Amino acid sequence: MSLTAYRALTWMSGPLVRRYLKRRLETGKEDPNRHDERLGIPSETRPDGPLVWVHAASVGESLSMVTLIERLSRQRPGINILMTSGTVSSAQILKHRLPERVIHQFVPLDRVRWTRKFLDHWQPDFVLWVESEFWPALLSEVRARDIPAFLMNARISTKSMRGWKRIPWMIKPLLRTFELCMAQTERDADRLTILGAQNVVCPGNLKFAADPLPANSNALATMEEVICNRPRWIAFSTHQGEEEVIAGAHMLLKQNFPDLLTILVPRHPARGKEIGKTLVAKGMSISRRSLQQQLVAETDILLADTMGELGLFFRAADIAFVGGSLVPHGGQNPIEPARLGCAIIHGRHMHNFLAIEGELKAAGASVVVQSSNDIAKEVDLLLSNKALRQRRIAASRSVAQGKFSILDAVFAYLDPALNRLAPAQPIHVSRNARA
Repeated sequence: MSLTAYRALTWMSGPLVRRYLKRRLETGKEDPNRHDERLGIPSETRPDGPLVWVHAASVGESLSMVTLIERLSRQRPGINILMTSGTVSSAQILKHRLPERVIHQFVPLDRVRWTRKFLDHWQPDFVLWVESEFWPALLSEVRARDIPAFLMNARISTKSMRGWKRIPWMIKPLLRTFELCMAQTERDADRLTILGAQNVVCPGNLKFAADPLPANSNALATMEEVICNRPRWIAFSTHQGEEEVIAGAHMLLKQNFPDLLTILVPRHPARGKEIGKTLVAKGMSISRRSLQQQLVAETDILLADTMGELGLFFRAADIAFVGGSLVPHGGQNPIEPARLGCAIIHGRHMHNFLAIEGELKAAGASVVVQSSNDIAKEVDLLLSNKALRQRRIAASRSVAQGKFSILDAVFAYLDPALNRLAPAQPIHVSRNARA
C-alpha cells in the first residue's frame, strides 16, 4: 500500500473508525467529555500569536517533554504551546504537570478529514513530534502545509526497525517531514539514517533531563509518620509476571526483617485489583492506595495502584527495583529513582535503556537480578549495610545529575528555529535534585 493509498483508505474508513472509538469509550480508554477532539474538533480556541505544537503518544513520552515545555514557556512567553497526546492517563497526569497557559488536546485519529480539521483550527507554526509514533495521514498533512517540524527524543526499537524496513516507501517520506531528528542514542541515530532521515543528531534522552518527579509534601509527611522506622523498598512500574517475583522476594526478606514494607507500583494501575487478589491468595496483607485502604503495621505490601505518585514513593524509600526488566519489556526509566536518592536494582532486560544501564553499572550504582532469591539477597544486603547503600545512592545520583545538560543541548538545536517565532528572554534554570 502506498502513502497515497493509505490516505485514501482513511477517507473511506469513517464508520469503522467510529465503531473503534465507541468500543474504546465503553472500555474507559477514551474521555467521553472530550470525544470530539479525537475527530479533529477542538474544545479550545486558538490563541493569537505564534503556536508551537508538541505531540507525545502516551504517559512516558508526554512526561519527557514537560521540563522542555516549562523552559520554553518561561523563556518565550510570546509563544503559545499546544500539547497533544492519545491516552486518558496521559491527559490526567498532564493536567497537573503542564504550565498553566499550555493547552492540552487529544490528538485526532489518523484520518485525513479529521487531521485537516485539527490543523485548520490550530495552524501550528512549529511542530515538535516525540519519539516514534509516526501517523502517516497527520504527518503527510504537516509536510504538505510546509510546517517546520522536528522529531524529538527519537527512538527506533529493533522490532520497529524490522517493520519499517519492509515499507521504505512509507517511512522515508514520513521522516522527511522533519527538518531535524534528535535521537536518544547513537544506535537510534543510525537507524533513523538507514530508514531515510536526512538530518540526524544525538543530544541524548530527554527523559534523563527531566526535573525530579514531584510529591505532595503533606502526603509525604503523612506517609513517613505511618511507616515510621520500618525497613522498606520499592518495586516500581512492574509488568505482568513480575509481581509474583516481588512477592516471593518479600517473603524471603521477612525472615530477617519481619516488619518489612514493600511498596509495589504497577506500570498499569488498572491491574491493581488483579494484583491484589494474587497477593492476598499468597497470604499477604495488602493496602491498596487507590481504595484509600489504611496502611497499618501488619501491611506487607503497599499496592500503589494510582497515577502520578512515583515521586512520593521514591522519597519514602531509598532502594528501588526497576520494573519491566525481569520480563522482556526492556525496563523502565532508572534515572527517576536515581535522581531522588535510590540505590538501583534491575533485571537483565534493560534494552530500552542500554546506555544508562551501562553508566549505572560502571559507576557501581546498580545490580542485576533474575529471581526472587536474587532480589531478596540484594535488598537484604542494602538494608543491612547502610554504608554500602549510601555509596550506591551517591553513585546513582551522580549519574542522574550528569544528565541535566541534555536539555541545554536540545535547546541549542531548537533556538534558531524558535527565534523565527519569538525572541528568547533570559531565564534561570533550577537544578534542584530533591524536594
